[in-house]
Amino acid sequence: MTAKSQIIISAAMGFLAVGLGAFGAHGLKNTLSSANMEIYKTGVLYHLIHSAVLLAIALNTTYDFSISFLFIVAGIILFSFSLYAYSITGVKIFAIITPFGGVSFLIGWLLIIYKVVRTT
Repeated sequence: MTAKSQIIISAAMGFLAVGLGAFGAHGLKNTLSSANMEIYKTGVLYHLIHSAVLLAIALNTTYDFSISFLFIVAGIILFSFSLYAYSITGVKIFAIITPFGGVSFLIGWLLIIYKVVRTT
């Protein structure tokens, strides 16, 4: 994957995080219970933080973190989007998907460590 593609994906993920955060804060505040709003906010927080990480990876010119990038994208999709879906619908299958996203995040972070340790 090229740096240009990574930057575009990072920016798109950041855009979605901000948009979905605003949607939750304004469009769902009177719809969701406080517990479900907290679930939604957790999705937004992890989405936004990991979007910034994606951009840092994309702008990095020292190491090839392309596999880490893919795991973090998968983490956002599996973790954050499952939390969005679960908080809005209450369908339990979405909550079952969430840990797979967490594991994807962890793998992405570990691969960053691994790549730096192996190349130094």
